Order: sequence, then C-alpha cells, then structure tokens
Amino acid sequence: MIKTYDVIVVGAGNGGLMAAATTAKHGLKTLIIEKHNLPGGCASSFVRGRFEFEPSLHELCSVGSAENPYTIYKYFDNLGAKIDWRYEKDCFRVICTAEDGYDVVVHGGRQGFIDSLEAAVPGSKESLEKFFALGDAIRDAMAYMGTVKIPNPITLLGKHGDFINAGCHSAEEVMRAIGMPQKTMDIINTYWCYLGVPTDELNAMHFISMVTDYIDFGAAMPKNRSHELSLALEKVIRDNGGDVWYNIEVTGFLFDEENAVCGVKIGDKEVRAKKVISNVIPDNVYNMIGDYDKIPERCVKLANARELGMSVVTCYLGLDCTKEELGIKDYTVFVTSDRNPRKQYDGVKDGSLFIVNCLNVVIPDATEAGTCTLFFTLPLFVKDFPADLTEKEYKKWKNAFVEKYIERYEKLMGIDIRSHIEEIAIATPVTFARYLSTPAGTIYGYASLGWDNVLLRSVFKSTGLDGAIKNLEFCGGHAELGDGYSSAYSSGDATARKVIAELSEEADDE
Repeated sequence: MIKTYDVIVVGAGNGGLMAAATTAKHGLKTLIIEKHNLPGGCASSFVRGRFEFEPSLHELCSVGSAENPYTIYKYFDNLGAKIDWRYEKDCFRVICTAEDGYDVVVHGGRQGFIDSLEAAVPGSKESLEKFFALGDAIRDAMAYMGTVKIPNPITLLGKHGDFINAGCHSAEEVMRAIGMPQKTMDIINTYWCYLGVPTDELNAMHFISMVTDYIDFGAAMPKNRSHELSLALEKVIRDNGGDVWYNIEVTGFLFDEENAVCGVKIGDKEVRAKKVISNVIPDNVYNMIGDYDKIPERCVKLANARELGMSVVTCYLGLDCTKEELGIKDYTVFVTSDRNPRKQYDGVKDGSLFIVNCLNVVIPDATEAGTCTLFFTLPLFVKDFPADLTEKEYKKWKNAFVEKYIERYEKLMGIDIRSHIEEIAIATPVTFARYLSTPAGTIYGYASLGWDNVLLRSVFKSTGLDGAIKNLEFCGGHAELGDGYSSAYSSGDATARKVIAELSEEADDE
C-alpha cells in the first residue's frame, strides 16, 4: 500500500524543519525525510572529548526577545518551540592590520552602534541615522510584501521607494549616496562575510536589512548550540502528528501525467504527497529528477546561471584553560589585512579575513569549569584548494592551513593558544560537501549577486517567472531570501504558508 501525505519535506535542515513544523502545526499530514541520523544540517552539534562544539552558527539576527520579539522569535514562539535564547551586547570587534588599519569594538543597540562608530570616525552620526532610516523603510516594505500574494508595483514605488532604490543598488553605492565616511563604511562592511558577497556587489536591501536587524534586535543564540533549535522544531512536527524519517535518502521525485510532482522515490519505494517541499538545493534536485523533459527550461537555465556562494574552513578548539586566563573578552573578532571588502574577498586564500568566536563570552557555562572553546572561521573557495592536493595529503594540508591562522591570532592578541589545545577538529568544504551534499561544499547556497538578488528572486517567485515545477517548492539558504539561519527559517515559514494556502484553496474547490 502506498502511503500518502499532504506534504513531504525533503531534508531536515533549517528551512525544511521550519516548513514541516509549520505545515504540521496547521493540521496537514506531514512527513520530513532526512538522509542523516539527526536533524538540522548545519544546525547541530558534535562532541569531542569533554567539549560539545557548535558547527556553524555565529549568531542569529532578526530574533528579538520576549519583550521585543521579531520574526525568528515569533516563528518559534508561535509554533510552541521553546528556546533558551542568549544575547551578545556587542556586535563585533574588528582588527584591520593594514598600515591604515584600526581596532574597533562596535557595540549593539542602535544608539550604541552609532556612538561606537562616531567615536571611531567622527562625523559618522548623520549618515548612520540615514542608514537606520533605510533599514526601517526596508522593514516596512518587507512587512507589506508579506501580506500580499503579488506586491502592487504602484504601492511599492509610491510608499516604499527607498526599498526599491536599495534593491537596485549595491550596499556601497547606497552608503556613499547617504554620505557615509569611507572608514565607517569599511568597519560596517566587515559584515559582508556573513552573506558571502563583497559589498561592492552585494544587494543593499539584503545587507542593510541584515545589519539593522542585528543592531535593533540584538545578536541571539540558543544556550545549547543550534541543535537546540533543530530538536525544538522536530518536537513540534512529532507533537502535531507529523512523521520524521532519518537515515533515509530521497533518490528521485514522482510526477503525474501533467508533469506535476506527486511524491518522492526512496530506492524502489514510492511515497505520495499533494505537495513536496525541498530543502535540497535545486542543482541536486534536478540531477535526481534526471529527465529534463519534466523540468521547465527556465528552471535549468536559472540554476546553471547562478553562482555558488563561498565555503569555509572551520577549526574548533577545546582549550584546557578559561577565556579569562587567555585574556579573551570579545565574542566575535574579525581580523582583516585590508580595509576593502573586495580585496578581502579576493584574498581569502591568503588570509585576508578570518573570524574567531569564543562562545564562553556569551554563555559562560558552555564548557566545563576551567575550560573554553574557540571557533575559527576561514573563508575559502574550492577553487582555492591546491590544484595538486591528493587524498593522502589532505589531512596534512588542512592542519597546516589552520595552524598558520592560530599562530597569527596568537601573535596579534599576545596570547598562547596552542599549548592549551585539548581537542581540535577541522572542517573544510570537503566536509560540508559530504555532510550537506551541497555543490562544492558551499554553505551559502547561491551568491546574492546584482542580477540574482533577494528582491528579484522574490519577484520571480511571486509572479511565477522562476518557471517552477508544479507542486514542488524550495526552501532554505539557497532559496529566494538567500543564505543564513534566519533567512532559511523565514524561507521555510513562507514556503509552508504558501503550501497551506494552496491546499486550502484546492480543498475549497473540491
């Protein structure tokens, strides 16, 4: 007997979990299928010795708090998914080691942010106030777009003109237009690496929205690593009658006589559904389908035209000393060798930018007493791997690659890290390709470029110009909202609500 669901979600990453939790909560018979033995994808944790490490999450934007909730907080709260949120009061510390460099701690909260940058770059205040005004305008426009199926162009142009302008220019173009001093731009633009595209090309709407959300609602993280988020969503699915299948890989998609998706294949078995939501990147889905007669030509062209985002090498260190013994006070430290984001981007393989996080700054008891962890994030592209790197030499290469950053950070901060290392784990794009099954191990999905930015993706999807396959929806960091935990959750929620509405309309028609 063939089992039938209202909704099948392929992949239990952030977007897929949010989508499945939302459809299950709304009473739809939901199944989520995950090839690994636990949920979350990047949003997980792993243990080495006496340390539990966070694989990827630096911090979440768009969360807010119980007193001032924003989108991500509301998603989890409305689903009944309880999270022990913790917050970081400072945005980041950035150390630029160039001759004309700087060492600046940027505080959180709108006023704290403005005051920090005004102190670092006198004369910044007026442009920063304009920057936040644009953030408010973008937030208002996004709220409007969330209330309609297809946005009215006249309304967008008449009431949300700043949103349209921001959506049509790069972050740097907009920041220059509001008169922001170059050094202030350089400091703020440190955030480019959270979106994987340098700010001379990164869509202004996307960038300003992310930055102002971080500042206005604080940087948040779950106490028990991002695995806490994944388990909370999985519980919602199960508590609302949904099924969760682990250690099972979807190998294909089923189509009806109208070339509409009607289920999935698992080896030689079939599972039927009215709607299928994929948390798997379109490149992989189209390869699984195989028969390109079933895929609209526009879908294939769009996937081929898109550029994959960057990946990273990450190093997880469990240390046998405390952060106080090391003299570490900052949760997030960006280290750059050049003030220019484009040069940082072009020089990642040479160490032009890296990030160091110490979770104990925000969550003091994240490790046992007398210990702490450090998390190094080193942006890298697969193309930057040594061309002659062999499987035999891979481990030696990644260890040497990471060690030079640890040594560099030790010298910069005047601390000893290496003699305190109790546990070390290193992940590269090869690791992410293996665990996430993303092309080239990208953790950013598709790069948010000038022609393929968030605004245009949203318009294409809402108007059907993306040439979507009937009954198949995509969610996650590769979808219209771009990469990142917050974007993936928002994508999962929006996709689920679209599916809920369509199934409700179909039921009414019957």
